Amino acid sequence: MQFHQLRYFIAVAETRHFTRAAEAMHVTQPSLSQQIRALEHELGADLFLRARGNITLTDAGEALLPMARRILADADAARREIHELAELRRGHVRLGATPSLCTGLLPDVLRTYHHRYPGIQLQVQESGSHDLVRDLARGALDLALVVLPLPSPSPALTTEELLQEDLVVVSAPNLPPPGDGRQVRVADLEHEQLIMFRHGYDLRDLTVAACRAQGFEPVFAVEGGEMDAVLGFARAGLGVAIVPRMVARNADPGLRVTPMAPPALHRTIALAHRTDVALPGAAQEFRRTLLERAKAG
Repeated sequence: MQFHQLRYFIAVAETRHFTRAAEAMHVTQPSLSQQIRALEHELGADLFLRARGNITLTDAGEALLPMARRILADADAARREIHELAELRRGHVRLGATPSLCTGLLPDVLRTYHHRYPGIQLQVQESGSHDLVRDLARGALDLALVVLPLPSPSPALTTEELLQEDLVVVSAPNLPPPGDGRQVRVADLEHEQLIMFRHGYDLRDLTVAACRAQGFEPVFAVEGGEMDAVLGFARAGLGVAIVPRMVARNADPGLRVTPMAPPALHRTIALAHRTDVALPGAAQEFRRTLLERAKAG
């Protein structure tokens, strides 16, 4: 049973005339009649009672007519839906990102992408790099913004380095500035109370490792917070925190921002996806938008 046979059948059923049906379908009348006979042969039943000047549906034809219309309507709907997906008018992107990137880099990228493709649904999962790598590997995400090096490198994942971001120190402006007031050395943090992120944050591991490399263990005034909480604690004067420059730039004026002295602390941001699975079109376009933003700085 072919779609064009069903279309010819419906045309004859609606016009009750083989010649007019053939004209409507832009085929010759013998060709249309041949296809109708082939359909009747496949179904094992006559679909029309053919009398001179009087074409009527048989019981089999009456039964087939609504089903044929439904089959063609479903086929047309499927064709339209696939076309919309191919043209990026519909679909979704499952994106993972660390909390600091959700605050810093991601909002501008999401705005640009949504403006270009308003029909694409964006699903953002906020988590640490370890959890994002796991969810990528099991197929729960299409893309993830992670911090390199990965906590558990996997040959099943492809990573593209996007940018290197400096880290800065934030503190309450009503307290003495950290370091010499113009910049902060890692060694200066030995004399500061640190506000520290929860376990699983890349920034926590990076900060603790930098302090230990200078021969001391950092002292935590408070620990266990997410990004917004850490910024709030610093604003309240509980201590100082090391955060990405993009986050500090977007924070409210109630924080002092002090750069790190050379060699500055920085982190490498990368886009990760599975190596063995082709990215859907919507995810490919999101990747392109993200790379544009990263190159623009």
